[in-house]
Amino acid sequence: MDMAKLRAEQIATAGKIIRHDAYDFSSPAIIAGADVGFEQGGDVTRAAIVLLRFPTLDLLEYRIARVQTSMPYIPGFLSFREYPALLAAWAQLTQQPDLVLVDGHGISHPRRLGVASHFGWLIDLPTIGVAKKRLCGRVEPLSDTVGAKAPLMDKDEQLAWVWRSKIRCNPLFVSTGHRISANSALYWVQQCMRGYRLPEPTRWADAVASNRAAFQRWQRGHNEADFLPSGRGTD
Repeated sequence: MDMAKLRAEQIATAGKIIRHDAYDFSSPAIIAGADVGFEQGGDVTRAAIVLLRFPTLDLLEYRIARVQTSMPYIPGFLSFREYPALLAAWAQLTQQPDLVLVDGHGISHPRRLGVASHFGWLIDLPTIGVAKKRLCGRVEPLSDTVGAKAPLMDKDEQLAWVWRSKIRCNPLFVSTGHRISANSALYWVQQCMRGYRLPEPTRWADAVASNRAAFQRWQRGHNEADFLPSGRGTD
């Protein structure tokens, strides 16, 4: 695997990321959440994308795609490993969202191209990275108060907002993915909170991808065929 080529591609794509609010974006009607996991010892990449109606955040649609993993785990290059499955799930959607929240980093990445930025650039929609752990940069100690925030900095560049979404929980790292500013990214994540650590779009994407209890309860109360094309499966 030519890592120098991948690094050069990252740097080139990062230079194309739009870090300000898209001129045609105001308030979303549909917000997507995306999450990626792995099965069979990493041989299969599994991506889930959910669509939620805004502002109620009701689940409208979900898709799961499983593809053969195309490259090994290499820190700093995860977006190349994850985006093929995300694109496969994206291709199944019957509606296009106005805003996408991805479980992962946006520009808060050593070469400014985390999975949220890489995927956001590929689909060319306003995209936000919502990560659970710091990948790079520095941040001042954060208050334990819910709503406390501080910029994640690398030299003089702000990469994200570090924001405490819930008491007694580690903060989130909210960053520009593509076509949205850092401040707007944090604002829209805040609008998607419903009392959990994670915003509803990525919380639901994780629940669907991992078949968590919350998703199982939802399935018992709904006709699953209404959320899948022609009642078919999700693979």
